[in-house]
Amino acid sequence: MNYENILSEYSNGITTITINRPKKLNALNKDTIQELHDAFEDADTDANTKVIIITGSGEKAFVAGADISEFADFSVEEGGKLAAQGQALLFDFVESLSTPVIAAVNGFALGGGLELAMACHFRVASSNAKMGLPETSLGVIPGYGGTQRLPQLVGKGRAMEMVMTAGMIDANQALNYGLVNHVVELEELLPLAEKIASKIMRNSSVAISKAIKAINANYKDGKDGYKVEIKQFGKCFGTEDFVEGTTAFLEKRKADFPGK
Repeated sequence: MNYENILSEYSNGITTITINRPKKLNALNKDTIQELHDAFEDADTDANTKVIIITGSGEKAFVAGADISEFADFSVEEGGKLAAQGQALLFDFVESLSTPVIAAVNGFALGGGLELAMACHFRVASSNAKMGLPETSLGVIPGYGGTQRLPQLVGKGRAMEMVMTAGMIDANQALNYGLVNHVVELEELLPLAEKIASKIMRNSSVAISKAIKAINANYKDGKDGYKVEIKQFGKCFGTEDFVEGTTAFLEKRKADFPGK
C-alpha cells in the first residue's frame, strides 16, 4: 500500500513503520493517524510479520506532537470526538495488537508522540530523545491515553509532575523512570530494536499474543488479570506451538514454532 505520511517496510520477520513528515517533525494529523492504523493492521494480519517497529524519520523527532492547527477551533463536542476516535483508531488499537510493537524513539516524543510510544508494548530510545506531555501549556490535557498510560509506567507522582509542569525529560531520566527500556546512541537505535525483535522471534508468536492479552488485562477496569491469564494459559495447550515447544524441550533441540 502507498502512503503519503508514513513508510512501511518488511524484512526478515520485522515490519518497520516510519512516520515520514520531517518538515513537521513527524507531527500527527488526522491523515497520518489513519495511515498508521492501516499500516499496523496490515502488519498485524501478515503471518510473516513477527514484530513491528515504529520510529520517526530524520534525527530530530519520533513524533513532536499532534498537529494543533487541525483542532485549534474545535468545540467541546468536537474535542471529545477527536480524543475518542483517535484512541480507538490508533492508540488503543496498537496497545491491543497481537503482534509485539517496539517504539524506537529518536528525538522528540511529545504530546501525541509520547502517547503513541506509550501505547506500544515497550520502548527503546536514542540518547538525544526528549519526552513530555506539554498539553497543559496549551490549555488542554493529554487526550490520547496519556493521563492513563504515563502513571502506569512511571507512577502517579511523576506523571502528575510531568503533566502539570508540561516539561520534558531526557532519555536517561526516562530510563530511570522506567518509561523506556534501553538508551543508546542514535545510530544504534534501530539495530538495537532489531536485535530485541530477533530475540522475540525465537519464541512462540501464539504464546506472545496471549501474553500481551494477559498483561494488558491487569491495566483495564473491570478486568481480572489473573482470570485472563488462566484462560490464555489454558488456550496455549491447544496450539501447535505448545506441542512443538514442549517436544523440542524434551528432545533437547531448538524449537521451530509454526506460529499456530
